[in-house]
Amino acid sequence: MELTLLGTGAPAGLPRPDCPCAACACALGPDARAATALLVDGALLLDLTPGAAFAAARAGRSLGGVRQVLLSHPHDGPAVEVPAGLPQPGRVPDGRELTLLTGHRVRAVALDAPGTGYAVTGPDGQRLLYLPPGGAPAGLETPAEPYATVVLDVVGRPDALARLREAGAVAPATDVIAAHLDHDVPPGGEVRRRLAAAGARAVPDGTTLEVGACEDVPDVPRRTLVLGGARSGKSVEAERRLESFPEVLYVATGGSRNGDTEWAARVSAHQERRPGSWRTVETCDLVPLLGDDGPPLLVDCLSLWLTDAMDAVGAWDDAEWADGGERALRDRVRALTDAVRETGRTVVAVSNEVGSGIVPATASGRRYRDELGRLNAAFARECEQVLLVVAGQALVLRG
Repeated sequence: MELTLLGTGAPAGLPRPDCPCAACACALGPDARAATALLVDGALLLDLTPGAAFAAARAGRSLGGVRQVLLSHPHDGPAVEVPAGLPQPGRVPDGRELTLLTGHRVRAVALDAPGTGYAVTGPDGQRLLYLPPGGAPAGLETPAEPYATVVLDVVGRPDALARLREAGAVAPATDVIAAHLDHDVPPGGEVRRRLAAAGARAVPDGTTLEVGACEDVPDVPRRTLVLGGARSGKSVEAERRLESFPEVLYVATGGSRNGDTEWAARVSAHQERRPGSWRTVETCDLVPLLGDDGPPLLVDCLSLWLTDAMDAVGAWDDAEWADGGERALRDRVRALTDAVRETGRTVVAVSNEVGSGIVPATASGRRYRDELGRLNAAFARECEQVLLVVAGQALVLRG
């Protein structure tokens, strides 16, 4: 089954008309996107958008053989003109199946937002799922048969991808294509990086691909370290990397700090950002978690883990530090990094990047700064990807 993406942008396109934002200003050349529309085997058109015939011609395709046009979501603005020769667009009621003379079967998938998803089975048996902007499946049979290709709003609804993964509808070999791309994420390298972390990819408008050909499916980094300064956005970046996966275990190393209202407010803000399907455990005992099988781990953060470890070995006292405390801390760090090397789980860890500014006034402060630098370096050596977040912008240091 052949799929041509005539457009891959949001309904208003990218750049949006008359939008002054930086993302729209950068959406040039291959990063400019028309509203999403899919042409399947030249016979089925999913979503009729302005300029569809010209988009098909630019892609080397024709709409002359289209036998069915289906709409997936309400279209704002003036009515789209139906090109001569095309059938009038329609929608399939949720749960119903439409069979075309070409041998394609189209089943309407119910969503949790206005619109309809379409599961298309080709004459060759390959299966494609297309979801409209802002939509996620309202209910899925579990276990579901994996789709070969899924086209959906990965950036706007990462939880939709998580639901599909949880049900088995998206497998490791499923080609996940991001559509309905808007100006929420800067185009180019930034959007590609974010999508790759979710196991998805973006393709330029006009791309034709074979449904079921999965050689371009990106590998999700199994171990990632996210570094950054205070309020840099490092925790948001780490959470974003796992929001398209179900059943994430969030490991909070800071504890509750009873009586500290400011800390409680920070913890609450973090909790409100997390998907409801995530579980949270408060512990600094990371080695057993890394040794167990289970869902992905998000560790926030290594800086507080180090504080706890230094407390345990008496590292703040010069005499205890010299009398075995330093050696004990090295053993703890080695045990942690060995566990990271051996783990079979997906891990995203957060840590502070310190030492670039004021030198601490106390010996214990300087000791903490030095040990955190050593811990970050040792942990990073065991990670496939390392990021540094500065002013909310993620810089890839490795991977």
